[in-house]
Amino acid sequence: MANSYDSIEVLGQRLECAWLGPKPSNDPDGPPTLVFLHEGLGCVALWRDFPEQLVAATGLSGFVYSRQGYGGSEPCELPRPITYMHDEGLQVLPALLAAAGIKRAILVGHSDGASIALIYAGGTPSPGLLGIILEAPHVFMEDCNTDAIAQVREAYVKTDLRARLGKYHGDNVDCAFRGWSEPWLGEGFATWNLEEYLPNICAEKAVPTLIIQGISDEYGTIAQCQAIERGIG
Repeated sequence: MANSYDSIEVLGQRLECAWLGPKPSNDPDGPPTLVFLHEGLGCVALWRDFPEQLVAATGLSGFVYSRQGYGGSEPCELPRPITYMHDEGLQVLPALLAAAGIKRAILVGHSDGASIALIYAGGTPSPGLLGIILEAPHVFMEDCNTDAIAQVREAYVKTDLRARLGKYHGDNVDCAFRGWSEPWLGEGFATWNLEEYLPNICAEKAVPTLIIQGISDEYGTIAQCQAIERGIG
């Protein structure tokens, strides 16, 4: 990804973004746009060249953005609520797509971004949603997830991790890290679950869904994929 990006105003907040390829036309039957939703410590820059590679391979245009509190977007208030992914999927993402003029989309979400994509697909009317690609999604809590985040939190305090993340998030580095780690490690997150959104994805909308899970992912297991498969049928 390039070093300089555009910005877009969504619900009164300025979000960092980048277009790859032509912006969408007003044709309701035109090709979809690949919309990239980053992981819990990600941002536009941390996707590196993956969006460009996928855009080149598919011939579609792409839209990449940093959520509030990440990268070059406006900072967020801390602590984040445990509903922060619900807020993104149910409120921010619909407004973002409208502001960007994206009427037909394929969502490409990684980790938190994949969970947000699921919430959007199953919890909103989501007109023009033609598919979702989920990389390491989460729909419920696992012990390995909280164990891994606790280890990363220790590294954030004791090593140069904060400085390394600061290269990408700048003044947002604490918003990004604390806004992600504190909800996941809080007591209220123990019963966090997204499975209620899954039936709508298939039963009402028949949204094509691709799920990708690494076998050595310390943040989650294949059980997440199995739960999604059962839920969407």
